[in-house]
This record gives sequence, structure tokens and C-alpha cells, in this order.
Amino acid sequence: MDDTESTTTSADENTGNLCDNPTRDTLAEGLLGVFKPKVDQLDDRVRATRICQLELKQRIDSLNEELQRVQEALNNHPDLDPYVKKLIACKHKVTVVLNVLQASQDRLNEIRQMINKEKTVRTVPETISEPEQSTSSVVTSQGSIN
Repeated sequence: MDDTESTTTSADENTGNLCDNPTRDTLAEGLLGVFKPKVDQLDDRVRATRICQLELKQRIDSLNEELQRVQEALNNHPDLDPYVKKLIACKHKVTVVLNVLQASQDRLNEIRQMINKEKTVRTVPETISEPEQSTSSVVTSQGSIN
């Protein structure tokens, strides 16, 4: 054997034998048979994932539209500050009127108590003066007897 001769075959020399080699075909079919179910399963899962991603994208888009409507509704709210100021002013007026009414009620209660005291003072001397008249009539009757 010469050193210049190579025992390795190049790819160009074996390309003609690819179609004619039954062992290689059998081995390729065996490997394809092993990998094909897994590749098909992976392909199905990728397809299902893409479908889920499309559904998710649609839901995100619809949610985004709804959030934009909510944002617009929040930005388009009427200015309530003047109404709040009016309510505070009304509350203040009601508080003032309540205080006036409370003071009036207290004053009326005091007047009623004074009237009741005056009535009791007037009725008490009349009851006291009646027994005095009866005793004075007894005294005069006794004085006349003397």
C-alpha cells in the first residue's frame, strides 16, 4: 500500500451509492419511525399553542378596548366641585338653623318652667291664706265670747 493512497472514501464517491444501499434505507426508515411520532406530537402541541396564543391575543385586545372605554369614562366625568361646595354651604346653613332651633327650644323650656313655678307660687299662698282665715274667724269668735 502506498502512502499516497487513502483508504477513506470521500462523500463524492459514495453519493452514487445512497439510493442503492438497502441497509441505509432501512436504518433511515427505522429512525424516521422512532422520531416521527414525537415530531408529529410536537407539531400538534406547537399548533395548539399557536391557537391558544391567538385566543389569548383576542382576549387581551378586547380587554384593552374595554379598559380604554373605562379610561374615557373616568376622564369624562363631570366636575363635581361646585356641587360639593353647594352641599357644604347647605350643610352649614342647616347647622345654623339647627342651633337656632335648639336655642329656641331651650328658651321655651325655661319659660315653661318659670310659668310652672309661678303658678305653684300663686296657688301655694292661696292655700296657706285660707287656713289663716279660718283660724282668725275662730279667734274673733273667741274674742267675742270673752
